[in-house]
Amino acid sequence: MSSITSRVRVVRSQIIAFLALITFVWIDEVLDLPHLIFAESTPVNWRESLFETIVIALVGAVCVLYTRRLLRRIKSLEGMLPICARCKRIRDDQGNWQPMESYISNRSQADFTHGICPECSEKLYPEADSTKKQ
Repeated sequence: MSSITSRVRVVRSQIIAFLALITFVWIDEVLDLPHLIFAESTPVNWRESLFETIVIALVGAVCVLYTRRLLRRIKSLEGMLPICARCKRIRDDQGNWQPMESYISNRSQADFTHGICPECSEKLYPEADSTKKQ
């Protein structure tokens, strides 16, 4: 399944869930569910149900918009990256080659620090490694 299909499915599921909540509010108002369950009659209050519907619709719209925004950000970080085998620069959508750190930092909240692993330290600075062993 493609990532676009899964993103559409997530948003569609949210919309269906909020529509189900709105439907439940109106079923409760029409059928008076507390009366059916607890034998206590509650008065019909169409204004309250309308207000609840508006609140649920607004919360639903915010959730769906926020989810779509997050899914777009995830999309920019997924998939295959064209990367140079030698210098590790990444080709962006415009065909420009950028250092890996710049490419990732521009598209995420990641920050980079640099160090040297022990294997590379041995290869690059063999004299420093031999002084440690003495």
